[in-house]
Amino acid sequence: MAIEQKGILKMHKPIIYLGPSLSHEKARKILDADYRPPAKKGDFLRLVGLQNDAHIIGLVDGLFLQDYPPTPIEVYQIAIKKNTLLFGAASLGALRAVELEKFGMIGIGKIFELYKKGKIHADDEVAVTFAQDKQTLQSEAMIDIRFNLFVAQRKGILDEVTKRAIAKVAKSIYFPYRNYDDIIGQTKRLYPELTNHLESFRFYIQVNRQSLKERDAIKLIRYINEIYVNKQ
Repeated sequence: MAIEQKGILKMHKPIIYLGPSLSHEKARKILDADYRPPAKKGDFLRLVGLQNDAHIIGLVDGLFLQDYPPTPIEVYQIAIKKNTLLFGAASLGALRAVELEKFGMIGIGKIFELYKKGKIHADDEVAVTFAQDKQTLQSEAMIDIRFNLFVAQRKGILDEVTKRAIAKVAKSIYFPYRNYDDIIGQTKRLYPELTNHLESFRFYIQVNRQSLKERDAIKLIRYINEIYVNKQ
């Protein structure tokens, strides 16, 4: 699946399906690419007809609820396409990269590794809902909730018991409705003895929220940037 050397094929600007794991604005500060909205069913079938020049495709985000995501067989058609490199990370891209790695798709980042090693399994670990016009989050990804709980425990904001309780409650909530206020509120009702730790975490997350999905998306774009620059 390697791309032929410069001078033989024209290298097109990378195509990257992105948002809301990372905004297009932030991504463009790293790499000038053809950034497209989260991928939906049919998007990768249209890529099959691209000219037979050199292409780099990145899959980060896809639709989970608003529409159907690209199926593994759709993405497979690009993974095996001559003179094309296909990368996946952070969200739907990580899922498809695990499924299609043996066919040449390249996985990037921690979330890809967690899926590959079987540490996480379900699609809802990365699924979120968002406003499609601005790609602003309307729910929290379970994997990011786990990441923030891990960091908060390391900083002494909460203990292991509280971390596990919050994660259990968050996982029980259907993914479009996961948000920190509701998760903390439900945990407090179920485990009132954890109130002090829960309130500490509520204050902490308001100003210290991090995203593992965003970190992995940045890794993918930086990786593609190195390849793209070297091929020019």
